Amino acid sequence: MKKQSEFIIPCKLLFASFVLCMSVASIRSAAAQAPAATAIDRAAVERGRGDFSSSCSFCHGSLATGTEQAPNLLRSPLVFQDHDGDTLGAFLKQGRPTLGMPAFPTLSPEQVADIAAFLHLRIQEARGTRLPEAALLVGEAKAGQAYFNGAGKCSTCHSPTGDLAHIGSKDQPLALTTAFLTPPAKPLHVNVVLPSGQTVSGKLEYLDEFVVSLVDDSGVYHTWPRDHTKSVNVIDPLTAHKAMLPIYTDKDIHDLSAYLVTLK
Repeated sequence: MKKQSEFIIPCKLLFASFVLCMSVASIRSAAAQAPAATAIDRAAVERGRGDFSSSCSFCHGSLATGTEQAPNLLRSPLVFQDHDGDTLGAFLKQGRPTLGMPAFPTLSPEQVADIAAFLHLRIQEARGTRLPEAALLVGEAKAGQAYFNGAGKCSTCHSPTGDLAHIGSKDQPLALTTAFLTPPAKPLHVNVVLPSGQTVSGKLEYLDEFVVSLVDDSGVYHTWPRDHTKSVNVIDPLTAHKAMLPIYTDKDIHDLSAYLVTLK
């Protein structure tokens, strides 16, 4: 049974190739067509700076870059995903008491939005001016659709009106591309055939040269010595994705990404 780690390096190399092989002209063209960045509300930033200073800076630092007590908020996925306090608000109301993060139930929605404005400005200051993710979209959507339904064999497992419906509205271009190049790990499935001929299937829990263990669909745990089984067949739900890694061309990746973002 191959380990997941065997696939990490080729995935990263392929994704790096995807990014590096985009032409400068294509990136500049996409950037020119991208919408202008949202104007910064300086008044909101200054209000947020004050609220952050009084409520958050003791742990996260005055510039939100973290301390020994709390992490750097400029690298927080929660902050990246926030729009005018829509994710920060719910988080701040509950906090994470088990990790030492207190709740702030008295912060008003306006205060949370101001804090979000301050944090987003700090991220811009720390990262500098960057191209929008739309600059990644240098492929052809029609070609990507043809690849999805043809050579890529994506349609054998996925559907633009099923599991991928509206995915273009849910994820940004970089997240979409990363998702099909390095999809999140999924539990392995295993079929165990016993000497009697009975087949027991379920989620693989443990496997080595001597023992195989699984949890069946009803939640029952089973384990057998390998020499007391007739056969053991492990099924990796990501086999098809992994098989495509050495086959994708840069054009395939560009086109497929361009198609997926159209699934609104």
